[in-house]
Amino acid sequence: QVQLVESGGGLQQAGGSLRLSCAASGRTFSSYAMGWFRQAPGKEREFVAAISRSALSTSYAAFVKGRFTISRDNAKNTGYLQMNSLKPEDTAVYYCAVVRRDYGSTSRPSEYDYWGQGTQVTVSS
Repeated sequence: QVQLVESGGGLQQAGGSLRLSCAASGRTFSSYAMGWFRQAPGKEREFVAAISRSALSTSYAAFVKGRFTISRDNAKNTGYLQMNSLKPEDTAVYYCAVVRRDYGSTSRPSEYDYWGQGTQVTVSS
């Protein structure tokens, strides 16, 4: 079992920045690739970004490229999502998730093994 707790969400103006954190406990965090997803009211959960267990590879949804950066610190059992140039359409509940895999990552929510409870991000215009 891996427990994930997100933090860092809140209210931000358009153009501002937020950094989300995902603290992991339980099994060895470094054994898992990590992803960030988001879900806006009335919409499906969608992929935002993912990072491999070693942090050697990352992937992003097209709508966040150049604005968001995913990272991790395995020594601290924590993952991050730095969000810059926020837009009102980034408003959603953001979730981190982990999947046990030796290399790479995945954008498919169904492949992830453990999920956090989510943190609300609201961007005002």
